[in-house]
Amino acid sequence: MRTLLTVACALLLSGALPCRGAAQETAAGSPTRYVEIDGNQIGYRSIGAGTPLVLLTRFRGTLDTWDPLFLDRLAQAHQVVTVDYPGVGYSAGRLPSDIDQVAAFVNTFATKIGLTRFAVLGWSWGGIAAQTVLLRYPSTVTHAILVGTAPPGPGQAEIQQTWLTRALKPVNDLDDEEILFFEPKSESSRRAAKSSHDRIYARPDVTKRIPATESEFQLFFKLADLFKGDAPGRREQLTQSGVPILIVCGDNDPSVPATNWYPLIGRLPFGQLIVLPQSGHAPQHQYPELIAKYIDAFVKQ
Repeated sequence: MRTLLTVACALLLSGALPCRGAAQETAAGSPTRYVEIDGNQIGYRSIGAGTPLVLLTRFRGTLDTWDPLFLDRLAQAHQVVTVDYPGVGYSAGRLPSDIDQVAAFVNTFATKIGLTRFAVLGWSWGGIAAQTVLLRYPSTVTHAILVGTAPPGPGQAEIQQTWLTRALKPVNDLDDEEILFFEPKSESSRRAAKSSHDRIYARPDVTKRIPATESEFQLFFKLADLFKGDAPGRREQLTQSGVPILIVCGDNDPSVPATNWYPLIGRLPFGQLIVLPQSGHAPQHQYPELIAKYIDAFVKQ
């Protein structure tokens, strides 16, 4: 595995069909669009124009919980598409009970909105989905960016209880977010937390659609546990994948530390690892412009 911006593989991206007017829209004001999949209305947003990048969000995340600055910076070079899983946020239905079904949903969604080939970015729980997508649909996924997430398989560091306690609160405030997504011991990280929080919550009613019940939590946990158990052997499959992978971690992530990836260093043929300083579970919200630059360079190669 190479670190930082040493890119090992060049793949071409096919043209997508960006939504009309998307290039003029910003994340803060982008409207929610809908597409029907399996009889359910699925909510998504699309901004920018260029190479397509589909973003898969975290546990309890929705369209509203991405940092708008991060999305806007990505949209300078990409068609940036965010989507809510079935039964989450703006999407009807129910979260699938199998991670392969989540991957199939992502592939169907991309086809429905006119994307034939695309890069996928998965944050936290979304990184589980993104890894499954890249393994199941390698001819469709051009690049994968995995942010604040873990590889499949056992032997990973346990989630810190202080993090989990905050993560399961029905509504999180700024104090929670400093612990959940940033590095509370760092003054610069706390400042970044406040700035990111203010950008996200400039959109009204952000908390209205965030999953907040134990039954909803358990759906996410079940799929995460199955992924960690790795009965299908996805960990070994990653070491044989030809899809370029960029892994982005904070150096103090109490949920999924960067050390989970260290045993795979040197085994991912087209993998790169970036560890950001004084940061936690959401390095892309602490360093939105810097990480967008990394992603731009990675996808262009």
